[in-house]
Amino acid sequence: MKTDWKKLALAVAIPLAVGGLSALLTMDNMVMFDAVKKPPLAPPKWLFPAAWTVLYVLMGIASYSVFTADAPSGKKRASLIVYAISLAFNFLWSIIFFNLDNYLLAFVWLCTLWLLIVIATVQFFGIRRTAGWLMLPYILWVSFAGYLNYGIYLLN
Repeated sequence: MKTDWKKLALAVAIPLAVGGLSALLTMDNMVMFDAVKKPPLAPPKWLFPAAWTVLYVLMGIASYSVFTADAPSGKKRASLIVYAISLAFNFLWSIIFFNLDNYLLAFVWLCTLWLLIVIATVQFFGIRRTAGWLMLPYILWVSFAGYLNYGIYLLN
């Protein structure tokens, strides 16, 4: 299969844009993150944008891989819809956590996001294994984010 570079670029740009807009809308409130008590294993603040950038690129490549797979269009569409919903949940989590300072709601929201990511990943695996593998770091990072989110809720 030949790579369609325009479609790949768009597929990668979508999650990067979602993450970028989320960061833009929450950056004024991220100073609070320095002030809150954090659980053990909390990474330095600089690691978050670096990790998310890598994850967004991997997610975009995974979605492109599904979009271009030789699979039934209904199956691809269903998995990409779940993926798109997970992007929306990802976007809104930052607003709930940073702008609203509602750590409990953010944790519940993140648990729902995690479930959506797992569903999308399973669906991606069913369409193209590589796409599923590319989503696994996202699941792991959001699992860790759940630990951090819940820890911040408990400590603050």
